[in-house]
Amino acid sequence: MPRRPTRLSFVAALCAATLSLAACNTGGLHPLKDGPYAPSGVGRAGDTVDGLLVGHRLMEAGEYELALKSYYRAAGEQGVTVDTLSAIGSANLKLGRLGQAESILRRATDMDETFVPAWNNLGVVLMERGNYGEAERVFRIAFALDSGQSADIRDNLRLALAKIENPAYIDENESDFALVRRGTGDYLLLAR
Repeated sequence: MPRRPTRLSFVAALCAATLSLAACNTGGLHPLKDGPYAPSGVGRAGDTVDGLLVGHRLMEAGEYELALKSYYRAAGEQGVTVDTLSAIGSANLKLGRLGQAESILRRATDMDETFVPAWNNLGVVLMERGNYGEAERVFRIAFALDSGQSADIRDNLRLALAKIENPAYIDENESDFALVRRGTGDYLLLAR
């Protein structure tokens, strides 16, 4: 007949198991960083998504405030470039912050005098502010730099000229000024 384990043998087995587990203990969990906050994501450098690309997609989706934040993040990561300035200015324009948009887009055109999207977007801001003469001059610069390739820039110039000739001129599509942004080496046109 098999022997039943006694209470003493059970306690002895439990102690042996506890001692063997204690020998395997590595000291428990330790925080990755000192401090009360959770660690940031772990990844290799270059694994992050380009803030400009995210911002452009948010602009297309009509999420201008989020796009602006993404553009600021891109400026922080890539530095203040003509691309980031133009994007930040465009987002401010869409948010109705015309003064901020104008000053930022002027900085972009000062940084790179050949950057077509910044010139066009500055022209849009000037039109919105009622500065039709200067807007016409800026659209001419954008049109010349673009070699007349963009129909949207040509339409913006046409509207500016019409406003100069007749300030009461109201076009059915007047609110369709095109914002221009540049991705990797090219630029696309956005409409309101």
